[in-house]
Amino acid sequence: MPAIVRQTNKTTGITYAYQSMSYWDREKQQSRAKRICIGKVDPATGEIIPTRKRRPTAGQQEAAARTEPVATARFFYGATYLFDEIGRKLGITTDLKQCFPEFFRQILSIAYFLILEDNNPLSRFPKWSALHRHPFGQDIPSQRSSELFASITEESRIQFFERQGKRRVEKEYWAYDITSISSYSNTLVQVKYGHNKENDPLAQINLALLYGQKSGLPFYYRKLAGNIPDVKTVRNLLADLDQLGCQKIKLVLDRGFYSEDNVNDLLRDHLKFIMATRVQLTYVKAELERIRGSIRNFDNYSQKYDLYAKTSTFAWKYTQERPYKGDRIKEDRRMYLHVYFNSEKAVEDEKRHNLLLILLQNELESGKRDPVHESDYAKYFDVHQTPVRGVKVTARQTIIEETKKDYGFFTLISNDIKDPIEALEIYRNKDLVEKAFGNLKERLNLRRTLVSSEQSLDGKLFVEFIALIYLSYLKKRMQEGDLFKKYTMQSMLDEFDVIECFEQKGKDRRWGEMTKKQMNLFSQMGVEPPSLH
Repeated sequence: MPAIVRQTNKTTGITYAYQSMSYWDREKQQSRAKRICIGKVDPATGEIIPTRKRRPTAGQQEAAARTEPVATARFFYGATYLFDEIGRKLGITTDLKQCFPEFFRQILSIAYFLILEDNNPLSRFPKWSALHRHPFGQDIPSQRSSELFASITEESRIQFFERQGKRRVEKEYWAYDITSISSYSNTLVQVKYGHNKENDPLAQINLALLYGQKSGLPFYYRKLAGNIPDVKTVRNLLADLDQLGCQKIKLVLDRGFYSEDNVNDLLRDHLKFIMATRVQLTYVKAELERIRGSIRNFDNYSQKYDLYAKTSTFAWKYTQERPYKGDRIKEDRRMYLHVYFNSEKAVEDEKRHNLLLILLQNELESGKRDPVHESDYAKYFDVHQTPVRGVKVTARQTIIEETKKDYGFFTLISNDIKDPIEALEIYRNKDLVEKAFGNLKERLNLRRTLVSSEQSLDGKLFVEFIALIYLSYLKKRMQEGDLFKKYTMQSMLDEFDVIECFEQKGKDRRWGEMTKKQMNLFSQMGVEPPSLH
């Protein structure tokens, strides 16, 4: 399958686009590539400008032939029409066509299939293709889909992110989080054993995702080795955003990403952020001691969230190493510390901690110590052993009471948002990312990867990401229209999927009957219903 390669002439500085096709050289017994120049790359837009009029390629002729029905046929088209219109509205189709001109239709068709055939493998694509009108219009056998995934290059993928990034709202916050994806493969270099939130015994890769909180749409993702801690990924995220030309980005991060280095990097790049922190941090504990007696004043109560909130301004000790000047910058940067107290959380925290203490005590008394708990044993219990009484375990009540003081508290820091409730609302909206991970793993059949090559995995992840954009758009429209009271995502898609179209060579396409409910659903999805004539 041909790929598009860009190469800059070092003498003229002009970047040319080439169509690259791999083939097997029988004489030399090796794989080779044939390149054909198809145009120049516009330095401003990244678009390919044809240098001269060319005859259509075989793939283009094939695509053109698909637009004309060769016989009378009937297809299900309501749902794929909906996706066509969403793709046009969000610029997905245009951007994919620009970045993957030879096979953007195949990418769209597979993405449509993944959305409509909930959790079904690609081996069922032929049956689905025979019944539905979709962008590619033909079957994509397993071999072809593997070739497609392997043809999605890193350069084209980044170009797609760049183009989509230019269409997004600059002022919205972007939620950033990481999930693990288990894999059966032992050949993928980034599949490693690491911290798995679902306690899956398989090795894993990690997937980092950036999500717009106002648009409700994913913007960017990156594959990581499975043993990389979350906190280690922020610096590369900032480098990636810089490479994509993203400026004035605002980030929301949970406390797994907190470190002094990460905060300094965000400040260095002049990025606005909201980040959760641990209450055990020195400067946080100092502020808690100062406001502990006043935070539960009625003036600090939020009825909407049933908690107390108070904000303090503090000076962050900013440092920056400058190797090019051989010095280090040290200065104070203003930061906001938002402190929250929730009485229900306090009860839950105490119950959870008591269960931990009971577990620790039982392990000590039975002699079945867990190496993972050694630091907790030392912190919360005194252990004495005598020949007569055996092991005697005594709780260190002073330490336990000191720990209980912080039950129910949680904190956020920000260099942008002054109001604690506004900061809390933005932070809580980051669950969009967690729900997006659920869509990836469950609906898009990505809980465990079955591919065995790096190129195929990268390509499959990209197609899954395209499908996720459509799913996220639909979910946001359903939430805004309060449609989840009447439909699940699948039942709503089924309403569209039963709408038929009729095609006959030489005649205009005709639509089947549509109910008023179906017409209203199109409108609620922000799409003009198809004309019945």
